[in-house]
Amino acid sequence: MASTGPSQLNSSSQAAAVLSRSAAVLSRSAAVLSRSAVTLGEHLSRQLSGVCGAVGVSPPDGGSTRSLLDLLGPAAQRPLAAGPPSPSFVSDDHSPAEFSVSFPAGAAPTVRVVVEPGCAAASFTESGRVGRRALDALAARWSFSTEPVHGVEDLFFPAAARGPFALWCAMDLRRDRAPGVKVYVNPACHGRRLSAQVTEEALARFGFGRAWPALLEHAAPRGPESDEFLFFAMDVGDWQTRRVKVYVAHRGFSATGAQAVSRLLPGGCAQRVGEFCRTVGDAEFFDRRPLVSCLSFTEWDMERPSGYTLHVPVRDYAGDDRVTGKRAATVLRRHGMDAGALDRALAAMTHRDPADGVGLISYVSLVQSTRQPPRLTVYLSPEAYEVRPPQEPAPPLADADRQ
Repeated sequence: MASTGPSQLNSSSQAAAVLSRSAAVLSRSAAVLSRSAVTLGEHLSRQLSGVCGAVGVSPPDGGSTRSLLDLLGPAAQRPLAAGPPSPSFVSDDHSPAEFSVSFPAGAAPTVRVVVEPGCAAASFTESGRVGRRALDALAARWSFSTEPVHGVEDLFFPAAARGPFALWCAMDLRRDRAPGVKVYVNPACHGRRLSAQVTEEALARFGFGRAWPALLEHAAPRGPESDEFLFFAMDVGDWQTRRVKVYVAHRGFSATGAQAVSRLLPGGCAQRVGEFCRTVGDAEFFDRRPLVSCLSFTEWDMERPSGYTLHVPVRDYAGDDRVTGKRAATVLRRHGMDAGALDRALAAMTHRDPADGVGLISYVSLVQSTRQPPRLTVYLSPEAYEVRPPQEPAPPLADADRQ
């Protein structure tokens, strides 16, 4: 056999390199062509089915996928290559949907999906109309009443509605049961300066007017530029106890501040909230994307919240999704929950390497309630249009500051 000399070796190496580059270009081109043929509805349906399968949720008759497509309306048929239907802020890349996996203590995980039905509308006013029609169609499919929403239509759907959104609809998918449905509306629909008054009136209509003074004093004392009323939410459909919920985004806030807000919940554990916040965010002060508090109200207490949730936007305080995944797994294990289910859900969402982006895990939340043990939820972005590149992480939190 003839030996291979240096010149032949160089020639062979160069040829191999050219072939390798050509193969990479062809692979990327094939991926682009394949992606251009995929619609938004197909992309989201595949992810929803995958995540449900990963955690063992099989809603009756496959109705969750059909309901997802119905909520999306015409946007479901839009090719991904055409870009997002609007600058929706449901997800960072303007995907008009988001998934989450909720981990109740001592029970199997559940899957949730939130959708902006009016994402393709030309105005926020029209988006609200489209959203309500989609909600009515969902109610007809699953046989539930939308009366809670009708009771505040005049408040949240004005003739000249302002953004950044009009109505979102969420489905809480269960094993062999109809989904629980939540509706999110915009307290800033009349402008941000009136969002507190809108929220106060909405709470009063549901019978929680006496809860307002303490909520304002402890959860939103700094005004709308710093403590913004982000969402007002209502449970409709199949729930053991229906809730109304108020979400407040805290700009320039700290883990210690979140602990203080959590004390609105009778019997809540503020220390648990602080530990959770510092572990997930690896920070004491949150000056990038804001922390979000959610206070839920039920018939069990008309003057004080029955639940408090802290949402930590982990993707803005980590370099990539290897880190966000490790932090989420840490708090799951700390609470005795199945971190393996999260791994399976992440694998069902995407085939990309977690090191190649940040934002697949958008938020991690801790839920505390007066009547149930703590629950954790991990929120997942569809990344239908863009993968956010890795970023420079915030400076790590010193061990002394974790206490």
